[in-house]
Amino acid sequence: MLCLDMAIQGTLPLRVDPSTVFTPNAPIDVRALFRGRKSQVQSVLRAVHQKGQHAILFGERGVGKTSLANVIHSFLHDPSAATISPRVNCDSMDTFESVWRKAFDEVQMESTIRQAGFAAEPRPVAYPASDFLGDIVSPNSVRRALSILARDTTTILIIDEFDRLNRETKRGIADTIKTLSDHAVPATVVLVGVADSVDELIEEHESIERALVQVHMPRMSLEEISEIIIGGLAKLDLVTTDRIKRKICTLAQGLPHYAHLIGLEAAQIAIDGNTAEVEDSILEEAMYIALRGSQASIQRSWHKATTSPRKDNLFSNVLIACALAKTDELGYFAPQDVRVPLSIILDRKMEIANYSQHLADFCDEKRGPVMQRTGLERRYRFRFKNPLMQPFVVMQGFSCGKISYELLEQLTPEPSTELLPPF
Repeated sequence: MLCLDMAIQGTLPLRVDPSTVFTPNAPIDVRALFRGRKSQVQSVLRAVHQKGQHAILFGERGVGKTSLANVIHSFLHDPSAATISPRVNCDSMDTFESVWRKAFDEVQMESTIRQAGFAAEPRPVAYPASDFLGDIVSPNSVRRALSILARDTTTILIIDEFDRLNRETKRGIADTIKTLSDHAVPATVVLVGVADSVDELIEEHESIERALVQVHMPRMSLEEISEIIIGGLAKLDLVTTDRIKRKICTLAQGLPHYAHLIGLEAAQIAIDGNTAEVEDSILEEAMYIALRGSQASIQRSWHKATTSPRKDNLFSNVLIACALAKTDELGYFAPQDVRVPLSIILDRKMEIANYSQHLADFCDEKRGPVMQRTGLERRYRFRFKNPLMQPFVVMQGFSCGKISYELLEQLTPEPSTELLPPF
């Protein structure tokens, strides 16, 4: 790499590696790289500071729930206080016991034992906090174990991918949270799961709702995505224009993964090209690299959804129009919301009857399914089954010349003009 070679030779200062600033393939685990989500952070902190309160983070996949959970301890008022914040990833094979044992295994305790002989120094011994659980794991044994941990530390225990657990295991964890709340144990359990609502995660366990601060994680606003770009480029001593920032924010469609992915590629191209400014040509190249480097499953979904033996088929056009359709807060759109973007893409007036079968096909196994459908017949609403698919489809629209930034700006809600001036 030209820039790296020059830095080694001493003609340029050695830059920070862009992959340590933009991290599309891993959750954020350092506060310095965490951006936005101020209201969500405050909501979780309220639970941490109140005895008997716990939190549940929910939202669609890819919006940054795990990143927030990873760094929440760093937002505590007294960062010098002893804090433990273990996180456990759940899977479909987990039981009530395995979840808690995995979580407590993440915490290493230390004690000393006296050795034989008058002059012998005490020897430190490490052991996992799961030893506090005993042989039989129950809501009561978890309560006792957390009470021990919380004596000398601020304890935040994060149970991630809670949605993957079976009903019986969820019920046991719900009972445990109720027990912790009833006894005002000074430790906080944070549940993290993919869901549109808390009801989907806790099902019939309404009794714990009073003990849970419910924190919905929507897609990031354009301002929050802009913070990722501005902060990341600044750490790399790179600059760009407000127009370029706005383009990246719009391409990301509220998902931090794509902001990090495009930011990473653009920064690497700029550094390799020995330039300090991310320009239009760099952004365009970064977008194409991001497309090629997208998950193989996303690329396969695109081809399965749009491939047809008929050259005049509308599948790719309709799918791009779906990605540009106005959605509600859960990401769903109605068939009529596709009409305007599709008419602009095809440069002719389109009616629902022209593409209603395409929407139905997108929800069928033969084309993915790339979409999921809810509601009653004639009142159906649709959304992308995988949220990461939507920005990919938008970028595909650019790469094949079907849409422009001007169209995308026209169909995107206006952000704050203070941070992001119009093109």
